[in-house]
Amino acid sequence: MSEPMAAPQRLVPPEQAPEAPGEPLLCLQSVSKRYGRGVRLFTAVENVSLEVHTGEFVCLLGPSGCGKSTLLRIITGLQPPSEGKVLYRGKPVEGVNPYATIVFQNFALYPWLTVQENVEVALKARGIPPVQRREIALRQIDAVGLDGFESAYPRELSGGMRQKVGFARAMAVEPELLCLDEPFSALDVLSAEALRGELMELWLGKAIHTQAVLMVTHNIEESAFMSDRILVMEKNPGHVVAEVAVHLRHPRHHRDTAFQAVVDHVYAAVAGRTEPEEELLRASAGRLSPLPASRLNALAGLAEKVSEEGGRADLYRLSDDLVMDVDALLPVVESGELLGFVSVAEGDLSLTPLGQAYAEASILTRKELIAGRALRLPTIRWIYETLQRDENRRIPSDYFLDRLKLDFGDFAEEQLQVAINWGRFSELFAFDDDTDELYLES
Repeated sequence: MSEPMAAPQRLVPPEQAPEAPGEPLLCLQSVSKRYGRGVRLFTAVENVSLEVHTGEFVCLLGPSGCGKSTLLRIITGLQPPSEGKVLYRGKPVEGVNPYATIVFQNFALYPWLTVQENVEVALKARGIPPVQRREIALRQIDAVGLDGFESAYPRELSGGMRQKVGFARAMAVEPELLCLDEPFSALDVLSAEALRGELMELWLGKAIHTQAVLMVTHNIEESAFMSDRILVMEKNPGHVVAEVAVHLRHPRHHRDTAFQAVVDHVYAAVAGRTEPEEELLRASAGRLSPLPASRLNALAGLAEKVSEEGGRADLYRLSDDLVMDVDALLPVVESGELLGFVSVAEGDLSLTPLGQAYAEASILTRKELIAGRALRLPTIRWIYETLQRDENRRIPSDYFLDRLKLDFGDFAEEQLQVAINWGRFSELFAFDDDTDELYLES
């Protein structure tokens, strides 16, 4: 078993005093979740402890693969933890948590049922009589603004309207804890913005029975716009690294200086601080370390933009300028850190001297720079040297995949694909789609 994670840092934005929390509804104590066994063992989340109090809107924020959705399934009782305890009002959760419900990102509606029937499904499962089911369903449908669409089928609704049906179904059972799994990610920008506002109106106006909301997101602005507290997570394995208190009054406005200060604060917590290169290489000695899932051609655009800003740029505004959300931007930043082109501190990204040279270089020189730096990374170096030793300099991908599974479990295929993309971009090695082999070009 790996060492316990360090306690997350509690971050309170400047000039904001913390408020006293309400009664604890939910408590996770050193929760871990593992899948598989032996060499195929994969740890999704490890040593996560957190509390959600009455009257709180809490966000779990982090990149894809950090275990946010896994924690929601554990909290709602859809999955048991491998280790640790889940307490609700001080009592252990056994099986499905009857006081919590979850809204998924993909609507999860029955296409053969009408809007009203979809909402009544959850009530029927709890044994509510038909007449009462109908009354509750109609009340919730009206509450989410779908009055007049009771007899419509999901195929006749827009994405935003379908998600409203999901909210109505979840709230029909009057959960004390409402869990939201990236509920706006499948919607277009305008629909998502409108639905966020409507949900906040219901929550702040106490128009729903819900005592607390726990939402999973990878959208930093969304978390700052809606929540009272943000728990920042990292992956490999998933764990909480920071807690950011948000004490802005509602309604919040994206252009307010105080709101932007909170967003900057969260970006700093998410991006962390670049470790010295020697420490990064020393930490990975003797084992394969994960490669960020980013395409290296995006790194050129990042470097050029920061160079235009004088070699230093604010991550939050950089995200807007490049039209990239945090889930897309952070892997690019991480790849730049690993290659020694950029460094991150206090929410700002700076080009190193090597990174400045990369930003100003020709396409061919950029490939050469990346090739030389990529060979310092354990996974790339191992693949390259293994191919060098082979007589034909061609090896089936399954050979590399089996070895990667020892370090990355279920993420081995993703890591191999990232390594292939990096190898192709830097022209260190290539991949034959017909024979499924990695090879060195002559």
